Amino acid sequence: MIPMNPIQSRLQAHAPLILDGALATELERKGCNLNDRLWSAKILIEQPQLIQQVHLDYFQAGADCATTASYQTTIEGFAEKGYTKEEALELMKRSVTLAKEARDLFWQDEARREGRTKPFVAGSVGPFGAYLSDGSEYKGNYGLSEQALIDFHRPRIQALVEAGADILACETIPCLIEATAIAKLLQDEFSGTSAWITFSAKDGLHISEGDFIRECVQALEPYEQIAAVGVNCTPPQFITSLIQEMKKGTSKPIVVYPNSGEEYDPEEKVWSGDTSHLTFGECAYQWYKDGAHIIGGCCRTTPEDINDILKRTTS
Repeated sequence: MIPMNPIQSRLQAHAPLILDGALATELERKGCNLNDRLWSAKILIEQPQLIQQVHLDYFQAGADCATTASYQTTIEGFAEKGYTKEEALELMKRSVTLAKEARDLFWQDEARREGRTKPFVAGSVGPFGAYLSDGSEYKGNYGLSEQALIDFHRPRIQALVEAGADILACETIPCLIEATAIAKLLQDEFSGTSAWITFSAKDGLHISEGDFIRECVQALEPYEQIAAVGVNCTPPQFITSLIQEMKKGTSKPIVVYPNSGEEYDPEEKVWSGDTSHLTFGECAYQWYKDGAHIIGGCCRTTPEDINDILKRTTS
C-alpha cells in the first residue's frame, strides 16, 4: 500500500509549509493549569473546546497543519490517573477529532481561506520520555530495547490512525533507537500511514542522546513512510547548523519547529531565560533559505509567531 503523504503534494503547490506553534502555551494563556504529568492531555478531559479553539487560532494565523493534543497521551499515563485502556484510546482519538473539527470550521470561512491550501492534521506522537514527565525527551538514555519502544508506541499510533489523522508527527525524539523503532513499526504494521520524525537536539550537531543528527536522518532515509525529518523543541540558535548537517544525510524534506530559546525546568515545569533577539519570522526566513521545507514553532511560541513566519516567508 502506498502511504498517504499530505506533505509532498502541498510542497509542490507552495513552500514552505507552515506548522502551528505551541499548544500548551496557548492553553496556559487561556487559563489552564498544566502542571500535571498529563500536561496538555489533561485538557482533553477537562476543557476540550479550548483545544479546538487553539487549533482554530493557529489556522487563522496561517498554519497549514494542526498538531493534535496527543503528545503526552499514553495508556500508561492515563492509567495512573484511573482511566481504563479503552478510555485512554478514546481520549487519543478525541485529540484528532478536535483538530479536524477546527480545520473544518476554518475552511468554512471563505474570506480567510482565500489563496490557502486546505490544512491537514498531524497526530502527535511524543517520545517515551514525555510519558516519564521528567525531561527525558531532552536526554534519552531510556535503557529500553527497540521492541519495548515499538510496543509502547503501537496503541497510540493505532488510535490516531483510526481517528483519521492525515500524518503522524513523531516529535521531540531524543535517541536514534526510538526513531528507528517507530519507522519499523510503521513499515511492519501501518503500511498506509506516513509520518515525520523530528529529534530534540542539544547543539548544532548532535541530537539529545549524543548521536550526530546527520547520521540519524541518514538512518531514516530508507523508510519510505517517513515523509520528512528534522528537529523540534530545540533552541533557535542551533537550527541553521542542524539544517546544514541534515542536508548532508537526507533527501527528504526538512522540518524544523524550534522552541522560543528559553530553558525548561522539568521539575517545576516552567520555562525561563531569554528568547532570540530576532523575531521568529526573521529566524524562519533564514531557516527557509538554509533549506528547511516545513517550518513552525514549538514550546513558548504563539499564533503571532506563526503569522510572522507566514508574512516573512511569503512576502
